[in-house]
Amino acid sequence: MGRIAWVTGAGSGIGEAVALGLAEDGYELVLTGRRREALAAVAHRIKEAGGRAHVKPADLTRAAAVQKIVDWIGSTLGRLDLLVNNAGLNIEDRAWAKLSPEGIDAVIDANLKAAFYCARAVLPLMRAQGGGLLIHTASMAGRFVSPLSGPAYTAAKHGVVAMSHSINMEECGNGIRSTVMCPGEVNTPILDKRPNKLSAEERAAMAQPEDCARLVRFIAAQPPHICINEVLITPTRNRSYLAALARKL
Repeated sequence: MGRIAWVTGAGSGIGEAVALGLAEDGYELVLTGRRREALAAVAHRIKEAGGRAHVKPADLTRAAAVQKIVDWIGSTLGRLDLLVNNAGLNIEDRAWAKLSPEGIDAVIDANLKAAFYCARAVLPLMRAQGGGLLIHTASMAGRFVSPLSGPAYTAAKHGVVAMSHSINMEECGNGIRSTVMCPGEVNTPILDKRPNKLSAEERAAMAQPEDCARLVRFIAAQPPHICINEVLITPTRNRSYLAALARKL
């Protein structure tokens, strides 16, 4: 039986690169995000390369929409080996002086609530089949507090890190593994929401979506008795470190 992977936020950035990479590894993909057209383009690339992909757009901040997809996976595909819990966003007005209730809701809903809804929905299916793997895209902002990402995003990603570790605590006896991946700066469309825009040269020196995809593929390739609990991945040219050195000097 072929392996099944569900990738959220699969229409662009890290999610797109992960979906394409997992397809190369023989996974059958379920692709979810808000934009059907973007998902369809990724699915087309997978199918042209001989893979299998299903487009399931949804608003993952709605628990019922999440459950509908997982019910379809269970009834149609029969199993789920891997969830890549990757959907998320940030906003431009992210500092406390500009943060609005609507902005807080948008960031917390998309980055934390959606991740919880997806994890909660897939766990019964994985328990019933005797195992499974969840990989969550958090952020360096999920481990270290700085003004760069904004308080809402930082708090949400800290929550994702804690969520992943709590899954391992409760589900390890069921053969279920959870990994949280904490990237530093990655050249994805989410950077377009930065208050201070970045140059093409700066973005080229960052980690790229394909770098994160290679890491996801490595984690997914581990044997069932091994759990990689948490991974931090950053560009070698770490702008936070360089800024700190400049201030020190």
